[in-house]
Parts: sequence; structure tokens; C-alpha cells
Amino acid sequence: MISHSQGQYAWGHITTNTVEGYFALLQRGLTGSFHHVSTKHLGRYCDEFSFRWDYRKVKDGERTMQAIRQSGRGRLKYRNLVAGQTAS
Repeated sequence: MISHSQGQYAWGHITTNTVEGYFALLQRGLTGSFHHVSTKHLGRYCDEFSFRWDYRKVKDGERTMQAIRQSGRGRLKYRNLVAGQTAS
């Protein structure tokens, strides 16, 4: 917890700018790209934007390869998605 009223603006290398930057990216995505997000799938959207945030300083090709490596959990079919399962 950061206490601006006590002149504290960072905790080690972590600043409020880091958190504000992440939530700005998430908010822009949710209001700009995904106009309706159900509570049921909000975690998936947060995972996507966490990936985008974590790899924001990586070149496009490297980021693409990392996304492909992490997608090896199996195919997500629509019927499993609506049933709440993760992979087939």
C-alpha cells in the first residue's frame, strides 16, 4: 500500500504508475475492443491483458512466439467455454 499523504510514492521498484498503467491498458481494451465482458469470463480477459502488459517491451515476433508457446494447453472449444471448462 502506498501512502501519498505521507510522501510515499514507491515501494522499491514498484510505483503507483505501474498499477495505473496496467489498469489503463485493461480499461482501454475492455471499453475499446471488448464492449461486453461477462463476469464469468473476466478472468480470461484479465489473463490476456496481463500477458500484453508483461510482454509490452518485447518485440512483436518474440511476443508472438511466447503466445504460441503458452497456448499449448489444448484447444478451447466453444461448448467447453460456455460450460466453464478450460481445455479439451
